[in-house]
Amino acid sequence: MATETTIEKRETQTTQPERVRAGRTYIPSVDIIEQPDKLLLLADVPGARRDDLDISYEGGLLTIHAKVTPRQEPRSATCLLREYGVGDFYRSFEVGEGIDANKIEAELHDGVLTLHLPKAQALLPRKIAVKAS
Repeated sequence: MATETTIEKRETQTTQPERVRAGRTYIPSVDIIEQPDKLLLLADVPGARRDDLDISYEGGLLTIHAKVTPRQEPRSATCLLREYGVGDFYRSFEVGEGIDANKIEAELHDGVLTLHLPKAQALLPRKIAVKAS
């Protein structure tokens, strides 16, 4: 088993989303924060709903896919300015073996997806008790 807890961007063509519906695909901005017992991954996915998120971990690859429903505008309305693009979000990371995949948790709040990636117990620092004689 590796002794590192790492997350890396995978730069291969195999991680590109398959186009099954029209529209744009955006790469969400993320922050990755290391804590003593876990890594936190925070991803911006504005407009995504909990039911439209697909998060998977397989073969060391962590994948985030968020489907965002286009906004419906009244047919009688004329859009004077349109800067906000609507589309899906997709990003994948190669996760080191130091993560306990069975305990990964996700939550969505105000357009920010938070993934809790707990470190494997074997890699956590261990305090050794000293016995007095």
